[in-house]
Amino acid sequence: MLPGVGVFGTGSTARVLVPLLRGEGFEVRALWGRSEEEARSLAQELGIPFHTSQSDDVLLHPDVDLVCIYISPPLTRQIAVKALGIGKNVVCEKAATAVDAFKMVTAARYYPQLLSIVGNALRFLPAFVAMRQLLAEGYVGELQVCDARVYGPSLLDQSYGWTCEELMGGGGLHTVGSTLVDLLSHLTGARAIRVHGLLRTFVRQNGAIRGIRRVTSDDFCFFQMLMGGSGSGRGTGSGVCCTVTLNFNMPGAFVHEVMVVGSAGRLVARGTELYGQRNGGNGEELLLGDSGGTGQEVKDVPLPHLRGLGSMVKALKDAFQAQEERRSWARGPVAMASTFEDGLYVQTVVEAVKRSSHSGEWESVEVMTQEPDPNQNL
Repeated sequence: MLPGVGVFGTGSTARVLVPLLRGEGFEVRALWGRSEEEARSLAQELGIPFHTSQSDDVLLHPDVDLVCIYISPPLTRQIAVKALGIGKNVVCEKAATAVDAFKMVTAARYYPQLLSIVGNALRFLPAFVAMRQLLAEGYVGELQVCDARVYGPSLLDQSYGWTCEELMGGGGLHTVGSTLVDLLSHLTGARAIRVHGLLRTFVRQNGAIRGIRRVTSDDFCFFQMLMGGSGSGRGTGSGVCCTVTLNFNMPGAFVHEVMVVGSAGRLVARGTELYGQRNGGNGEELLLGDSGGTGQEVKDVPLPHLRGLGSMVKALKDAFQAQEERRSWARGPVAMASTFEDGLYVQTVVEAVKRSSHSGEWESVEVMTQEPDPNQNL
């Protein structure tokens, strides 16, 4: 039985998510926005029967059993934790800090019967599903290097907001880099043990953000990760090197490319397509094309994320559909999803990269095992 869905957020992802959910048979029962006006406008546009700017009105809605949270990072933790405490299944975006992510992990451990996943849609993109399978089958031999590149236009909103503030989770590293950290660990079956990074903010003001306001979030980021410690038993051991380059000052076509290189060949996902070449081969071959099926590219939602989001919604349908209770779900269809524990690891890597950018040194990645004492300096 498919659960009723409550959606938090009125941004581009929420606008895309609602039609995808309905296309798979979910009923979107409620919508939350930062203001009554925002919530009312999108609810009327999408035909959602209930809207509000009060989070509890959605969380306590009797017909809502699955909550999808796509809002600014500083608000994610409090809504996700409260939703689990009330007994709702949760799909959400990343938290703002590692401490917030740890609190989400704690809540998920208290309620293991509830679905609690971080909605990194790239894990569900067919090109990366196929890439992971081919890596497991030894297509590239012993994995040596991973390289990811994302180039595109500015991530800033039309007015000053959280996307402008580094401390609120804005910037390329937190918004896009975190999804790549998660994806590379998922593909390799290993986690970063040390990182080195460089962050820059080239555009500090523009036509909409000026005066006393300054952008502090990064629009360029380059970082390296030394991987080690197989997380799934499929890893190739320690020593895999990953590099990630993000540049959001690029006019023209959006570029999203992830390449893995090994002793016997390479695989590269360009956009939504997967290519491969073995050592000694005559050239690159198309291994998986873009199957389409989730509409054309939407403004502010790159095609890889759009396709992945569609595949993730299909997996959610498979997880819930065969169950007799609306809140019951099967683990198999969403086994590849990012857990809250994965979210904590990713946020730890992000914060280590930020430290490295300040220090100029390699930084260790140490995932917290207990919440820091807020009064430790007293």
